[in-house]
Amino acid sequence: MPDTVPQHVREIQAIAAVPRVLETVATMTGLGFVCIAHVTDTTWTTCAVHDELGFGLRAGDPLDVTTTLCEEVRATRQPIVIDSVRDSDSYRDHHTPRLYGFQSYFSIPIFRPDGDYFGTLCGLDPEPAALSEGATMSALTLFAELISRQLETDRSLRDTRSDLLSERETAELREQFIAVLGHDLRTPLSAILTGAELLKRRSTDPATDKIVERVRSSAMRMAGLVDNVVDFTRGRMGSGLALELCQSADVHLMLDQVVDELRGVYPDRVIRSDIARDIALRSDPQRLAQLLSNLLKNALLHGDSGEPIHVDARVDGASFVLAVSNAGPDLSQAVIDQLFKPYWRATSRAGDEGLGLGLYIVDQIARGHDGAIGVTSTDGRITFTFSMPAA
Repeated sequence: MPDTVPQHVREIQAIAAVPRVLETVATMTGLGFVCIAHVTDTTWTTCAVHDELGFGLRAGDPLDVTTTLCEEVRATRQPIVIDSVRDSDSYRDHHTPRLYGFQSYFSIPIFRPDGDYFGTLCGLDPEPAALSEGATMSALTLFAELISRQLETDRSLRDTRSDLLSERETAELREQFIAVLGHDLRTPLSAILTGAELLKRRSTDPATDKIVERVRSSAMRMAGLVDNVVDFTRGRMGSGLALELCQSADVHLMLDQVVDELRGVYPDRVIRSDIARDIALRSDPQRLAQLLSNLLKNALLHGDSGEPIHVDARVDGASFVLAVSNAGPDLSQAVIDQLFKPYWRATSRAGDEGLGLGLYIVDQIARGHDGAIGVTSTDGRITFTFSMPAA
């Protein structure tokens, strides 16, 4: 991006999720133009845009702030939502709708976490739209909060990367880095998941349900990535992978929950499970659930989408054995040798945007239980098998 682009535009452009957020908002509302704008008392600047109307604005383009309703949003710090300009007593004769030719419009304020005003998430369309409904307003507010939190997270991460250049502060920055990921990301993710569940309960629109489920699925995937990065960071920086070993007689309940959750996230995939009852182990059940979750996500990502995934868990003699298998092209020994290395990613599926830490964490959890993880790949079937002492 050219150096002449303002910093606030760079901040928004650096958030990888922004294009998907704008696309989702446009789909959810039916509006042809959605953007994020930085707004001051004298300026209005486009930071990111989804434009199906040919409006012509690009990132970095300005508008005269006095011609926009965002000026009013900044002054009052309250959203403006218009379902139909011609039916609105407040905006029927307003100059802005006439100037830009819209009938439906929304502008939701975006604040930095410290309370400073950043700008707005806004959209418009030449046709009326039902924007003021409770579910739609809740979703728009949630997206604005997500952008706000991400701005702070990115700022924190940039600061952390800069500080890490100083060897003298490595120990302190280790904890700061984990805190950024563990708190600054988990907190907004929790809000997104909670909001998605609330919207799902209140919605009676199948189209909205589909969008909400996509938001929920993406947030759950992000939460898993955060967990993997935190675990990896702790392991590489000396804290080690934290395990809380205890004697438990209901490990199967935690494993069943993982399978059920991923069935919900991937309703079009078939996951068949044969998990024995009353599995008693001295283990960390949460970590075993994380191990299964990472193996299942790996199978869902790389396996044949038309074939079922099999999960088997049982006590076999003196060992507990957990296996996850999926159909797919046979793996070469060279690939198998790389699978559990950090940041290594297979190329079996285009668009894989994972961090390449899932199987590395699986291996670390296995080692923490005095166990092992192995892979077999023959006749178009790939099986990951974890085993540990049962006693």
